[in-house]
Amino acid sequence: MKWFESISSKDSRSSSRRGGWCVCGLLLLFLLSAPVPTLAQADEEYLLEVGGGIGAVSYLGDFNGSVTGNMQPMATALLRRVLNPYMGVTATLSYGQLKGSYKSADTFYPDYQGQTYSFSNPLVDLSLRYEYNFWPYGTGRDYRGAKRLTPFVFGGLGGTYTNTTGTVLATNLLLGAGVKYKAAKRLNVALEWGIHFTTSDKLDGAEDPYYIKSTGAFKNKDCYSALQLTLTYSFLAKCRTCHNEDE
Repeated sequence: MKWFESISSKDSRSSSRRGGWCVCGLLLLFLLSAPVPTLAQADEEYLLEVGGGIGAVSYLGDFNGSVTGNMQPMATALLRRVLNPYMGVTATLSYGQLKGSYKSADTFYPDYQGQTYSFSNPLVDLSLRYEYNFWPYGTGRDYRGAKRLTPFVFGGLGGTYTNTTGTVLATNLLLGAGVKYKAAKRLNVALEWGIHFTTSDKLDGAEDPYYIKSTGAFKNKDCYSALQLTLTYSFLAKCRTCHNEDE
């Protein structure tokens, strides 16, 4: 009988140990599988960018047939409203010079034969454009899958001012492309090229030198292109918890 009690007591203690180890194992498994809080914080998403750019502008018209011919310095101030990591709307105000000459025309105009006609006129451009990024733009911590480097395209409408033999005001259609890079959390760098198709043939001071009337808003009209390097600063962080305030 004592022998049986001794064996029963040993089995009880062994079962108790196994039970204790099972409890410890389950507790350890729970601790390992529980999510571990991280100290890293997701970057803020910003709604606005402000900055400027420098570059060169080139007149395209009757007295210059080259995209890069007679390029002149240009400066730009810009404000961008970021809609989401793919899209944005940007307002730009640019100042530069339009330059050309009969020597650069590479064609014959009856009224200018034998003349050394040239011009250098101030240019002011105010444009509003829509931008689309090929990849979501950001640090990768503000939006999942965002890239620091992305190509983009843009298009919009603008107003053109210049002064030749008189004040010239025209509207313009803007199309362009570029690449942007997020150098820091709030710092954005972009290289872009755009062309402005205007509704005027007087940017060079000479309207219709061939005396051939044409129809259409942009047909046989002057235009100009701009190559720029821009730098912008992001501000106005997007509220992450605003949607909870109405609940």
